[in-house]
Amino acid sequence: MSQHTDALWDQAHAFMPYPASPVAHAATGPLSGLSFAAKDIYHVKGYPTSGGQPMLMALWGVQDRSAPVVQSLLDAGARFVGKTVTDELAFSMNGQNAHYGAPINGAVAERISGGSSSGSASAVSNRLCDFALGSDTGGSVRAPANHCGLVGMRPSQGRISLQDTMALSPSLDTCGWFARDVPTFARVADVLLGQDAQPLPDHIRLLAPSDMWALATPGALKALKPVRQKIEQCLGKAKPVRVMNTDLDTMYWHFRAIQGREAWDVHGGFLQRFQPVLGAAVAQRFDWSSKVTDEQVAKARAFRDVWRTHMQQILGTDGVLLMPTMPDVAPLIRQTDAELETYRNRATSLLCVAGMAGLPQVSLPLASHQGAPLGISLVGPEGSDRSLVQLAEQIHRAWS
Repeated sequence: MSQHTDALWDQAHAFMPYPASPVAHAATGPLSGLSFAAKDIYHVKGYPTSGGQPMLMALWGVQDRSAPVVQSLLDAGARFVGKTVTDELAFSMNGQNAHYGAPINGAVAERISGGSSSGSASAVSNRLCDFALGSDTGGSVRAPANHCGLVGMRPSQGRISLQDTMALSPSLDTCGWFARDVPTFARVADVLLGQDAQPLPDHIRLLAPSDMWALATPGALKALKPVRQKIEQCLGKAKPVRVMNTDLDTMYWHFRAIQGREAWDVHGGFLQRFQPVLGAAVAQRFDWSSKVTDEQVAKARAFRDVWRTHMQQILGTDGVLLMPTMPDVAPLIRQTDAELETYRNRATSLLCVAGMAGLPQVSLPLASHQGAPLGISLVGPEGSDRSLVQLAEQIHRAWS
């Protein structure tokens, strides 16, 4: 597919309007026959990288090499079809870019695609490619996966290389991906994840965090109930637990402090020197980030250390959380910026559980509510990434 000539591109607004450039891939391999796209934060040889910001694209120009994660997919036989729109500087969750537009949700067009991996989720949900790379710092794969009815994953922190990739918050950034079905997702997992150093045992402890389920709306809870019951039939009865050892506001603001300080460390110099025009919401986030104090950051990082230990104690080597991916289905496009920000803040509290602890989380599109897809997630111990995908495969077989 040529992204600048295919009529479907204009319909989905998923791809960056770059001139097509040939990208070589292996003739055979485990991903042979599959096509993929990459969020426009990953360097791809022969293509610019913008991070969703036109002035940054002008500074960086066309890349002379591909990011290792992209190259690994090409070496496995996957065919590259284009770079996808990202929310500006990957600092949003709504799927709206002031410069490049809003990619269309292929599952339900009147609702947002979610961000910041908006174009990648749009491309896969609109069947423009088989899978696509995104990234997840505070939910940028998990949210669009929920919204667009896709399988999506945030891997363990550092499991997949982010070399030659635009950063947002390096201690929180991860490389994730989307697919429409579990078998395709698992093929990609074999290439990107390999085998776990410490796989989950055959018999896991399935845990249902009651405080996280309480963050879902009543409608979402009702829609997820039969899905949860069916998963429990497959993996065993989930034991109720509480995971929060603090209040949600404390977790939320510590996450914001770490993300904000690191985002300013990465992009602050560029923003101050060149003063590029930013989308209003993104500009507000960077303005807030520029004012995060050393004291706030120190407290937040200390909290994160305690949180990681706390989650390790809950999960051990055999515990898996079963929880909603997001509080509800994707918001409608027509909702106000204030309404979208309220939803984003509520979702961040739910998404912080894995993100602040560096844990892997896979979202499965097994429910629906109000005619829109709704995800349910498995969160495992650090390093159990491929084992979580195997659990997803087990659930998929039970569903089929």
